[in-house]
Amino acid sequence: MIAPWSTVLQSMTRGAMLVAATSLLAGCISLFPKTDPAQLYRFGATTPQLQEVVSGEPGFGVLLVATGFDRAAAGDRILTVTGTQAAYIKDARWVTSSVALFDSALQRTFDADHGPARLVDRAEIARSDYVLKLDVRTFEVRYDRGQAVAPTIVVEVHAALDRTQERVVVSDRSFTAAVTASENRVGAIAEAFDQAVAEVLGELVAWVNARGEG
Repeated sequence: MIAPWSTVLQSMTRGAMLVAATSLLAGCISLFPKTDPAQLYRFGATTPQLQEVVSGEPGFGVLLVATGFDRAAAGDRILTVTGTQAAYIKDARWVTSSVALFDSALQRTFDADHGPARLVDRAEIARSDYVLKLDVRTFEVRYDRGQAVAPTIVVEVHAALDRTQERVVVSDRSFTAAVTASENRVGAIAEAFDQAVAEVLGELVAWVNARGEG
């Protein structure tokens, strides 16, 4: 039995409308703006000036507990401060969180150093003679002279060294580095972060090697 022309026409009309709607939707999707991915940066590549001569002192283990970090700067965004205003650099991020990059840089610094101290993980906790507690209190791009001028990168870390057996604080100290970027651009800012972190970590590892003395 052949369908009436009205039924055929209705079916053709519905099909045409469906095709038209699909084409229109595809056209709308293509009109959405395309956003460029954020440029990624890192720090911790620069090796600090370390102890080059192997010390005759017996080695000792240091357990690093979770690193405290300024909450506003702990993620993968780059924090800037201008007076009382804070903001993040647009379209620029660290390759991972600041905490993860900082801890990796710290581990590499200890590994490259020839002093008596070495970091141990929690699986080797029985071999740890000291516990190292770190609190990164400042990790920011500081525009003290206005946003048109190259900023200063400020990194401040407070460290406490505890003796494992007695569970008492042997010593605590703050380490601060301020490095002015060569230019007011993100690449130069990342390089300044790298230098500031290297400066802080070099002093920190030397202090741990001396068991918190000095």
